[in-house]
Amino acid sequence: MTTPLTRTAGPRPLATLRHSVVLARRSLAKTTRNPGPVVNGVITPALFMVLFLYLFGRPVAGSTAEYAQYLFPGILVMGAGLAGMVSTGTAINLDLRNGVTDRFRSLPISRTAPLLGSVLADVLRYLIAVVILFAIGTLLGFQVQGGAPAALGAAGLAILFGFCLSWLTVLIGVLVRSAEAVTAFSFIAFLPLQLGSSLTGPTDTLPGWLRAWADINPVTHVMDACRALLNGTPEAGSVGRTLLWSAVLFATCCPLAVRAYGHQE
Repeated sequence: MTTPLTRTAGPRPLATLRHSVVLARRSLAKTTRNPGPVVNGVITPALFMVLFLYLFGRPVAGSTAEYAQYLFPGILVMGAGLAGMVSTGTAINLDLRNGVTDRFRSLPISRTAPLLGSVLADVLRYLIAVVILFAIGTLLGFQVQGGAPAALGAAGLAILFGFCLSWLTVLIGVLVRSAEAVTAFSFIAFLPLQLGSSLTGPTDTLPGWLRAWADINPVTHVMDACRALLNGTPEAGSVGRTLLWSAVLFATCCPLAVRAYGHQE
């Protein structure tokens, strides 16, 4: 029989944050030994950008330079959502299956700390991915039209959404039985979210059935918000919708993940 994840009835928020930071350092230390997920999180969006830019640039926008202005904000959101999303759920699942969680249960820490620590490590991975993608985008012809504050706002918005979306894969990682299943479920969730959006073109150019999904897809709102900020165009409420969706994801997935994690044996 296992003991509860926390020995106290109500761990203090500052203590929970401190424990989470320590466990985030553990996650980052593991990343230095196995940087593959972070590299994949940068390389995959960069490859998408190069392929889409030179395949669709001239047919869609008339030139690759014009298309880069449209495409890059979507790639930025893709990078912030992919850099650690799959690895987080996988790492938590492996900890559960390999007995590491039993060690956490023996410590006087909040049951939230192992999960929050992993997601906090994701935030740093997202930040690294965003910086690298900005450098690659600049080399490919993208230019920030909205100024430095707008660029920081777009990066922050993408990272915030990535942070909230990570809790979905945390929930998957806690519920499923194997790391392979986490990867499969995460990619099943990832593909319609990222590709069924305004990534490669405005949603009004899509077939009716796909447009219906893209118009309600939260990733579309994040991409449109980042696109408006980076290009200095009206955001038409997309920033507010992004913040709302982020709050919904966090408020739904985080408590469910923590509760499921606390009931694991």
